[in-house]
Amino acid sequence: MNSLALINEFLGQPPNASSHGYQIDHILEFCHWFMGALFVGWSAFFIFTLIRFRKRRQPSADHSGVTSGISTHLEFSVVLIEAVLLLGFAIPLWAKRVNQFPPGKEGLVVHVVAQQFSFNYHLPGADGQFGRRDISFESNSNPLGLDPNDPAGKDDIVTAGELHVPVNRPVIAELSSKDVIHDFFLPSMRIGGDAIPGSLIPVWFTPIKTGTYEVICAQLCGLGHYGMKGTLVVDTPQDYEAWLKERAELAGSAQSAPSPGAPKTENKPPQPAASPTP
Repeated sequence: MNSLALINEFLGQPPNASSHGYQIDHILEFCHWFMGALFVGWSAFFIFTLIRFRKRRQPSADHSGVTSGISTHLEFSVVLIEAVLLLGFAIPLWAKRVNQFPPGKEGLVVHVVAQQFSFNYHLPGADGQFGRRDISFESNSNPLGLDPNDPAGKDDIVTAGELHVPVNRPVIAELSSKDVIHDFFLPSMRIGGDAIPGSLIPVWFTPIKTGTYEVICAQLCGLGHYGMKGTLVVDTPQDYEAWLKERAELAGSAQSAPSPGAPKTENKPPQPAASPTP
Protein backbone atom coordinates (compact mmCIF):
# COMPACT_ATOMS: atom_id res chain seq x y z
CA MET A 1 0.00 0.00 0.00
CA ASN A 2 1.37 3.42 -0.97
CA SER A 3 2.03 5.50 2.13
CA LEU A 4 0.91 8.61 0.23
CA ALA A 5 -2.52 7.09 -0.30
CA LEU A 6 -2.95 5.34 3.04
CA ILE A 7 -6.30 6.88 3.91
CA ASN A 8 -7.57 6.71 0.31
CA GLU A 9 -7.08 2.96 0.04
CA PHE A 10 -8.31 2.41 3.60
CA LEU A 11 -11.58 4.09 2.60
CA GLY A 12 -11.93 1.77 -0.40
CA GLN A 13 -10.39 3.71 -3.26
CA PRO A 14 -8.74 1.32 -5.75
CA PRO A 15 -5.00 1.67 -6.40
CA ASN A 16 -4.02 4.20 -9.02
CA ALA A 17 -3.19 2.90 -12.51
CA SER A 18 -2.74 6.12 -14.51
CA SER A 19 0.13 8.55 -14.98
CA HIS A 20 -1.73 11.55 -13.55
CA GLY A 21 -3.55 9.72 -10.76
CA TYR A 22 -0.83 10.21 -8.15
CA GLN A 23 -1.47 13.97 -8.22
CA ILE A 24 -5.14 13.44 -7.48
CA ASP A 25 -4.27 10.94 -4.76
CA HIS A 26 -1.97 13.47 -3.10
CA ILE A 27 -4.72 16.09 -3.01
CA LEU A 28 -7.28 13.60 -1.69
CA GLU A 29 -4.82 12.33 0.91
CA PHE A 30 -4.10 15.84 2.18
CA CYS A 31 -7.83 16.67 2.21
CA HIS A 32 -8.56 13.56 4.28
CA TRP A 33 -5.84 14.38 6.81
CA PHE A 34 -7.01 17.99 6.90
CA MET A 35 -10.63 16.95 7.47
CA GLY A 36 -9.47 14.53 10.18
CA ALA A 37 -7.59 17.32 11.93
CA LEU A 38 -10.64 19.58 11.70
CA PHE A 39 -12.85 16.83 13.10
CA VAL A 40 -10.56 16.26 16.07
CA GLY A 41 -10.07 19.98 16.67
CA TRP A 42 -13.72 20.98 16.48
CA SER A 43 -14.76 17.94 18.55
CA ALA A 44 -12.26 18.91 21.26
CA PHE A 45 -13.52 22.49 21.16
CA PHE A 46 -17.13 21.29 21.44
CA ILE A 47 -16.31 19.14 24.47
CA PHE A 48 -14.43 22.04 26.01
CA THR A 49 -17.43 24.36 25.64
CA LEU A 50 -19.75 21.77 27.16
CA ILE A 51 -17.51 21.53 30.23
CA ARG A 52 -16.46 25.18 30.44
CA PHE A 53 -19.94 26.65 30.10
CA ARG A 54 -21.97 24.04 31.96
CA LYS A 55 -24.84 25.40 34.00
CA ARG A 56 -23.46 24.42 37.41
CA ARG A 57 -20.28 26.43 36.82
CA GLN A 58 -21.99 29.35 35.13
CA PRO A 59 -25.66 29.50 36.13
CA SER A 60 -26.29 32.82 34.37
CA ALA A 61 -25.68 33.38 30.67
CA ASP A 62 -22.81 35.63 29.56
CA HIS A 63 -24.08 37.90 26.77
CA SER A 64 -20.73 39.52 26.03
CA GLY A 65 -19.59 36.58 23.92
CA VAL A 66 -16.05 35.57 23.03
CA THR A 67 -13.51 38.33 23.52
CA SER A 68 -10.43 36.47 22.32
CA GLY A 69 -9.41 36.54 18.65
CA ILE A 70 -8.19 32.94 18.56
CA SER A 71 -11.37 31.61 16.95
CA THR A 72 -11.19 34.26 14.22
CA HIS A 73 -7.60 33.32 13.40
CA LEU A 74 -8.48 29.62 13.34
CA GLU A 75 -11.40 30.16 10.97
CA PHE A 76 -9.28 32.36 8.71
CA SER A 77 -6.57 29.67 8.61
CA VAL A 78 -9.11 27.03 7.57
CA VAL A 79 -10.42 29.27 4.77
CA LEU A 80 -6.85 30.04 3.64
CA ILE A 81 -5.87 26.38 3.44
CA GLU A 82 -9.03 25.54 1.47
CA ALA A 83 -8.32 28.43 -0.94
CA VAL A 84 -4.76 27.18 -1.48
CA LEU A 85 -6.05 23.68 -2.21
CA LEU A 86 -8.59 24.99 -4.70
CA LEU A 87 -6.59 27.72 -6.44
CA GLY A 88 -3.11 26.25 -6.10
CA PHE A 89 -3.74 22.57 -6.81
CA ALA A 90 -7.26 21.57 -7.87
CA ILE A 91 -7.90 24.17 -10.59
CA PRO A 92 -4.44 23.86 -12.26
CA LEU A 93 -4.74 20.07 -12.26
CA TRP A 94 -8.23 20.27 -13.75
CA ALA A 95 -7.08 22.81 -16.36
CA LYS A 96 -4.28 20.49 -17.43
CA ARG A 97 -6.71 17.62 -17.93
CA VAL A 98 -9.09 19.65 -20.11
CA ASN A 99 -6.61 21.79 -22.06
CA GLN A 100 -3.38 19.83 -22.56
CA PHE A 101 -4.45 16.88 -24.68
CA PRO A 102 -1.85 14.59 -26.27
CA PRO A 103 -0.62 16.11 -29.56
CA GLY A 104 -1.07 14.62 -33.01
CA LYS A 105 -1.47 10.86 -33.34
CA GLU A 106 0.23 10.14 -30.03
CA GLY A 107 -3.08 9.33 -28.36
CA LEU A 108 -5.48 6.50 -29.12
CA VAL A 109 -8.90 8.00 -29.89
CA VAL A 110 -11.94 5.98 -28.82
CA HIS A 111 -15.59 6.94 -29.20
CA VAL A 112 -17.54 5.94 -26.08
CA VAL A 113 -21.28 5.85 -26.71
CA ALA A 114 -23.38 5.28 -23.60
CA GLN A 115 -26.93 3.99 -23.52
CA GLN A 116 -29.31 2.49 -21.00
CA PHE A 117 -27.59 0.47 -19.61
CA SER A 118 -24.22 -0.25 -21.22
CA PHE A 119 -21.19 1.35 -22.86
CA ASN A 120 -20.37 0.93 -26.56
CA TYR A 121 -16.86 1.52 -27.91
CA HIS A 122 -15.96 2.56 -31.44
CA LEU A 123 -12.35 2.41 -32.63
CA PRO A 124 -10.98 3.20 -36.10
CA GLY A 125 -9.54 0.38 -38.16
CA ALA A 126 -6.20 0.13 -39.91
CA ASP A 127 -6.93 3.26 -41.96
CA GLY A 128 -7.13 5.34 -38.77
CA GLN A 129 -10.47 6.90 -39.80
CA PHE A 130 -13.84 6.60 -38.13
CA GLY A 131 -16.71 5.54 -40.31
CA ARG A 132 -19.82 7.69 -40.54
CA ARG A 133 -22.59 6.95 -38.05
CA ASP A 134 -26.28 7.67 -38.50
CA ILE A 135 -29.22 6.81 -36.28
CA SER A 136 -31.16 5.49 -39.28
CA PHE A 137 -28.76 2.53 -39.55
CA GLU A 138 -29.02 1.48 -35.87
CA SER A 139 -30.15 -2.07 -35.20
CA ASN A 140 -29.40 -4.95 -32.85
CA SER A 141 -26.48 -5.98 -35.05
CA ASN A 142 -25.38 -2.37 -35.66
CA PRO A 143 -25.79 -0.61 -32.28
CA LEU A 144 -23.87 2.53 -33.28
CA GLY A 145 -25.48 2.95 -36.70
CA LEU A 146 -22.35 2.59 -38.83
CA ASP A 147 -23.06 3.49 -42.45
CA PRO A 148 -22.53 0.28 -44.45
CA ASN A 149 -21.87 2.35 -47.58
CA ASP A 150 -18.99 4.34 -46.04
CA PRO A 151 -15.61 2.83 -47.01
CA ALA A 152 -13.94 4.37 -43.94
CA GLY A 153 -16.12 2.27 -41.64
CA LYS A 154 -15.49 -1.11 -43.24
CA ASP A 155 -12.57 -1.87 -40.93
CA ASP A 156 -13.89 -0.10 -37.80
CA ILE A 157 -14.09 -2.00 -34.53
CA VAL A 158 -17.20 -1.83 -32.36
CA THR A 159 -17.39 -3.55 -28.97
CA ALA A 160 -19.85 -3.46 -26.08
CA GLY A 161 -18.99 -3.70 -22.41
CA GLU A 162 -15.24 -4.31 -22.79
CA LEU A 163 -12.56 -1.97 -24.10
CA HIS A 164 -8.91 -2.86 -24.70
CA VAL A 165 -6.18 -0.21 -24.71
CA PRO A 166 -2.36 -0.42 -24.78
CA VAL A 167 -0.28 0.39 -21.72
CA ASN A 168 1.79 3.60 -21.56
CA ARG A 169 -0.10 5.22 -24.41
CA PRO A 170 -2.49 8.19 -23.96
CA VAL A 171 -6.13 7.29 -24.51
CA ILE A 172 -8.59 9.99 -25.60
CA ALA A 173 -12.17 8.94 -24.92
CA GLU A 174 -14.78 11.06 -26.72
CA LEU A 175 -18.03 10.65 -24.80
CA SER A 176 -21.57 10.80 -26.12
CA SER A 177 -24.93 9.24 -25.30
CA LYS A 178 -27.83 7.74 -27.21
CA ASP A 179 -30.56 8.52 -24.67
CA VAL A 180 -30.03 10.20 -21.28
CA ILE A 181 -27.06 11.70 -19.41
CA HIS A 182 -24.56 9.07 -18.27
CA ASP A 183 -21.09 9.33 -16.74
CA PHE A 184 -18.10 7.33 -17.95
CA PHE A 185 -16.04 6.82 -14.77
CA LEU A 186 -12.78 4.88 -14.42
CA PRO A 187 -11.94 4.83 -10.69
CA SER A 188 -8.52 3.22 -11.16
CA MET A 189 -7.58 5.76 -13.85
CA ARG A 190 -8.81 8.70 -11.77
CA ILE A 191 -10.81 10.06 -14.69
CA GLY A 192 -14.44 10.45 -15.62
CA GLY A 193 -16.78 12.60 -17.66
CA ASP A 194 -20.45 13.07 -18.48
CA ALA A 195 -21.85 11.54 -21.65
CA ILE A 196 -24.54 13.93 -22.89
CA PRO A 197 -26.86 13.37 -25.86
CA GLY A 198 -25.91 15.62 -28.78
CA SER A 199 -22.48 16.45 -27.35
CA LEU A 200 -18.98 15.03 -27.80
CA ILE A 201 -16.99 15.48 -24.59
CA PRO A 202 -13.33 14.35 -24.62
CA VAL A 203 -11.41 13.08 -21.59
CA TRP A 204 -7.97 11.47 -21.55
CA PHE A 205 -5.68 9.35 -19.42
CA THR A 206 -2.51 7.29 -19.76
CA PRO A 207 -2.63 3.79 -18.23
CA ILE A 208 0.66 2.70 -16.65
CA LYS A 209 -0.28 -0.77 -15.39
CA THR A 210 -1.60 -3.75 -17.33
CA GLY A 211 -4.65 -5.45 -15.93
CA THR A 212 -8.44 -5.40 -15.87
CA TYR A 213 -10.26 -2.42 -14.39
CA GLU A 214 -13.86 -1.53 -13.70
CA VAL A 215 -15.90 1.00 -15.68
CA ILE A 216 -19.02 2.37 -14.02
CA CYS A 217 -21.72 4.90 -14.74
CA ALA A 218 -21.50 7.63 -12.08
CA GLN A 219 -24.68 9.44 -13.12
CA LEU A 220 -28.14 8.24 -12.09
CA CYS A 221 -29.58 7.26 -15.46
CA GLY A 222 -32.61 5.09 -14.77
CA LEU A 223 -33.83 1.95 -13.06
CA GLY A 224 -30.94 -0.15 -14.40
CA HIS A 225 -28.25 2.34 -13.38
CA TYR A 226 -26.90 -0.01 -10.70
CA GLY A 227 -25.96 -2.58 -13.32
CA MET A 228 -24.37 -0.23 -15.86
CA LYS A 229 -20.80 -1.43 -15.62
CA GLY A 230 -18.05 -2.34 -18.02
CA THR A 231 -14.45 -3.48 -18.22
CA LEU A 232 -11.26 -1.74 -19.26
CA VAL A 233 -8.42 -4.11 -20.18
CA VAL A 234 -4.94 -2.58 -20.36
CA ASP A 235 -2.77 -4.80 -22.56
CA THR A 236 0.87 -4.92 -23.49
CA PRO A 237 1.45 -3.57 -27.03
CA GLN A 238 1.73 -7.14 -28.37
CA ASP A 239 -1.50 -8.28 -26.69
CA TYR A 240 -3.28 -5.15 -27.89
CA GLU A 241 -2.26 -5.77 -31.51
CA ALA A 242 -3.44 -9.37 -31.17
CA TRP A 243 -6.79 -8.15 -29.83
CA LEU A 244 -7.15 -5.70 -32.72
CA LYS A 245 -6.44 -8.47 -35.21
CA GLU A 246 -8.97 -10.75 -33.55
CA ARG A 247 -11.67 -8.08 -33.56
CA ALA A 248 -10.93 -7.22 -37.20
CA GLU A 249 -11.31 -10.88 -38.19
CA LEU A 250 -14.60 -11.11 -36.30
CA ALA A 251 -15.86 -7.93 -37.96
CA GLY A 252 -14.83 -9.24 -41.38
CA SER A 253 -16.60 -12.57 -40.88
CA ALA A 254 -19.72 -10.77 -39.67
CA GLN A 255 -19.80 -8.61 -42.80
CA SER A 256 -19.28 -11.55 -45.12
CA ALA A 257 -22.10 -13.54 -43.52
CA PRO A 258 -25.55 -13.15 -45.17
CA SER A 259 -27.97 -10.89 -43.38
CA PRO A 260 -30.84 -12.61 -41.53
CA GLY A 261 -33.41 -11.04 -43.85
CA ALA A 262 -31.68 -12.03 -47.08
CA PRO A 263 -33.64 -14.48 -49.27
CA LYS A 264 -32.29 -18.00 -49.32
CA THR A 265 -31.64 -19.76 -52.63
CA GLU A 266 -32.16 -23.47 -53.03
CA ASN A 267 -30.19 -25.73 -55.34
CA LYS A 268 -32.83 -27.29 -57.56
CA PRO A 269 -32.05 -29.99 -60.12
CA PRO A 270 -32.19 -28.80 -63.74
CA GLN A 271 -35.55 -29.32 -65.37
CA PRO A 272 -35.69 -31.07 -68.77
CA ALA A 273 -36.46 -28.78 -71.67
CA ALA A 274 -40.02 -28.92 -72.94
CA SER A 275 -40.45 -30.77 -76.21
CA PRO A 276 -41.56 -28.61 -79.13
CA THR A 277 -45.20 -28.91 -80.08
CA PRO A 278 -45.89 -30.24 -83.55
